[in-house]
Amino acid sequence: MDFLTLAIIVTTVLYVLKKQEQRQHTQLLAQHLSRFQIEKLMGGLMEGYLRVIAEPDAQRREQIWTVLENTEISLVSQFQRFADEFAQLPAEQTRTSTLPLALPYMDRVVPSATLDMRAAMKLHAQAIAAVQVGQAQDEEERKRRAFTMTAELMLMQHTCHWFCKSRTIAAMRLLARHKTAYEQVLDSIAPATRKAYEKLVHARN
Repeated sequence: MDFLTLAIIVTTVLYVLKKQEQRQHTQLLAQHLSRFQIEKLMGGLMEGYLRVIAEPDAQRREQIWTVLENTEISLVSQFQRFADEFAQLPAEQTRTSTLPLALPYMDRVVPSATLDMRAAMKLHAQAIAAVQVGQAQDEEERKRRAFTMTAELMLMQHTCHWFCKSRTIAAMRLLARHKTAYEQVLDSIAPATRKAYEKLVHARN
């Protein structure tokens, strides 16, 4: 067997195994998210923030802020319940590689280069609860919190894509969907979130 044939076989096997792992992760996450309306609430919030900031009428803005506050409360509650449920899963089902290459079962081959998604989801739940726009005292603070909340939600979505695919693909999807780079999101989240997130992502087990 020549080198080229062997390389093709190895590449094919790795591809099939990685697809299988990605499918398992996607099904696991979808199974737990299906009981909630997190994606719908998140989309409604992000669109609502853009609408309210562009609204020139003060009375109308106040009405929109009130609606968004209720949406936030629902999102925070549902995501916390999801994170609590996800935390009950065994570690071997929730770990994913922090390496940029999408190679299969690297969480077993190089366990030190992995991220526990249970801890990541717990962090995101705490982050979105802490930055709720409805807790703001005035409109300027509302706008600042809305900007930060948007970044927190984007990072949470990035984490979900990371778990289902890879870190690299998650960053590409973030840029394609929101026209926002991963680094820009990290610069826009709350300082406390960024510190905890970087500690979690760069931790070595």
